[in-house]
Amino acid sequence: MMFFKSTLSRLLALVLVAVISLTGCGNSSTGLSGDYSQDTLKVIETLTTAIDLPNDADNKKDVQSLAKEQINDYISRYRRNDKSGGLRSFTTMQTALNSLAGYYTSYGSRPLPEKLKTRLKQEFKQAEIAIKRGI
Repeated sequence: MMFFKSTLSRLLALVLVAVISLTGCGNSSTGLSGDYSQDTLKVIETLTTAIDLPNDADNKKDVQSLAKEQINDYISRYRRNDKSGGLRSFTTMQTALNSLAGYYTSYGSRPLPEKLKTRLKQEFKQAEIAIKRGI
């Protein structure tokens, strides 16, 4: 009986390590590639789509879900990165993403206020300009 438990726990640990390793090696479900400039533009595109969707759109929940995943992936990927973390484009994006993520967390699927939409679009535009300048 003791041998069976020991063997089973080792087998389970091996399977768990294999699953974690294989999942970590795959592409991100958010579509982010690891290239800071491309990822920033991709996140901006997704979030612009998310904030511009009409409230009665059939895919609104799916787009918001992808937006939340991309926000988390983007921030976790680039916040501690020395090359991107100090860039103006990243700090601008971080401000915008924190605002949007905070709104989604607090208010869920309620429509975004126009004032917030305008501010987010302005910050996205500033981040795009900074990306093109390399800052």
